Amino acid sequence: MKLYSIVFCLFIVLVVGCKKADTKDELEVREFVKQWNETHTQLKSSYLGRDYMDVITYYGKERTRLQVQEDKNLLFEQFPDYTQRILDDELVVTKKTGSYLLTFTKRVNYNGIEADYTCYISVILKNGKFRILREGVAENSKNLDAPIFPYTREHNSVITKNRRLYGDFNGDGLSDYATVISPKISTTTTKDLQDSEEVQCKGACNSLIKFSNSDLKSITINGAYQSQLENLKDLNRDGADEIGFWDIKPTTKSLYIFNATNGALMTKPVVINTTVHKNLDFIDVFKKAGPNKITVTHSALENGKWVLKSEVVTLD
Repeated sequence: MKLYSIVFCLFIVLVVGCKKADTKDELEVREFVKQWNETHTQLKSSYLGRDYMDVITYYGKERTRLQVQEDKNLLFEQFPDYTQRILDDELVVTKKTGSYLLTFTKRVNYNGIEADYTCYISVILKNGKFRILREGVAENSKNLDAPIFPYTREHNSVITKNRRLYGDFNGDGLSDYATVISPKISTTTTKDLQDSEEVQCKGACNSLIKFSNSDLKSITINGAYQSQLENLKDLNRDGADEIGFWDIKPTTKSLYIFNATNGALMTKPVVINTTVHKNLDFIDVFKKAGPNKITVTHSALENGKWVLKSEVVTLD
């Protein structure tokens, strides 16, 4: 009888203990979703990156975390008055093996429109933190062609015309993005771009690197009208990624290496004669060689011939 009582007590303790653990986890996952929702309303897309796994099923399609964050950026740029909230704070939590499925009615407001959608996210506990595995909307929801959903932005050239480069450009541990505002080329000279280094621009013929983080100043590159950005990672151990800017001309391309935190050029541009040295990839031109050091390969004229030369450069 005594043994039975002990076993019964242990059973009660285990059951109650498991129930408390489940309740604690459920409360925490509810708080996670609440914060995720508030981050949308505050239009803080940079903070949303930390809420997702590296690869997510996002509205029916597999996307990387950066692709999801880019889509959130586009949403907030398109509708700066966007807000969302969980209707009546009602969340249905279903625990599955290793994850939680949360369904709720999301009320959104944008551009003077208010609408409700049945939505869901699937969450997993990874290294002590909740991360989103799936995000979507119920297939039987109405108005799925509303412009707040990602499939309406996938092929919108007006919204996505400027390529975004993601990285931590201010060293705060959160993802930012950079994009280039290029000058407008005169229509009468556009046809000559393939043959001439000189073009006519409408206004100043300069390009401007702009950052999503307002603390970072824009960087102007004079005489550049066609470009490509590169994330060079942290070269000087200040915790922030450096940024590379390719100035692309018909017969040359030049890599500018900038410290994004202050806009300073860290070394002279790396110039490639693309007429002679064709099909060089970024990895052929730039390599990290150590703290504050890089190995660059550039075109050089020696004895009347263009050759490739590599050298180790110490960054300013």
